[in-house]
Amino acid sequence: MITNYKNKIISFYKDHKRMPSYTEIMALVGFKSKNAVYKLVNKLVAEGVFAKDSSGRLIPNKLFGEVPLLGLVEAGFPTAAEESLSDMMSLDEYLIENKEATYLLEVKGDSMIDAGIHEGDLVIVERKGEPKDGDIVIADVDGGWTMKYFRKRGSTIYLEPANSKYKPIYPTESLNIAAIVKGVIRKY
Repeated sequence: MITNYKNKIISFYKDHKRMPSYTEIMALVGFKSKNAVYKLVNKLVAEGVFAKDSSGRLIPNKLFGEVPLLGLVEAGFPTAAEESLSDMMSLDEYLIENKEATYLLEVKGDSMIDAGIHEGDLVIVERKGEPKDGDIVIADVDGGWTMKYFRKRGSTIYLEPANSKYKPIYPTESLNIAAIVKGVIRKY
């Protein structure tokens, strides 16, 4: 029975791109009280299906689940392929260091195309400390949001696109680095 409840919550997450509130879970699973939802959520958290953030909100614990890691593939000259199950890998663990500080953004525009980031891709970003020179960042620069390389030359900080059609951005009023890009997801 708990699997059925779990599947309803996961379906809600997939459909709405967010976790349901306790009231929404109550309606999804047909419970009459939030206390029953609280107990269900705690069971699912104990099983590792979901987790809670620092505010106590429900978050998915395994966005992608585990998939088999079968070995290597040559991207240069073809070699004999040998498939062997070398391990199981959770994409969450590979891509996400701090779940509470991590979120996805959909890319619009082509200013980072030479970095392999295309319009329509999703970027995994993490709110964290100071960026290093060369990090790809999400920044609020002079009141507008953008994704660019973070560059620091001496005391000069600027944002550099990965497309020769665009010029570097030198902040005139303000620069706030909101997050650092950790990965790119592209669906074919």
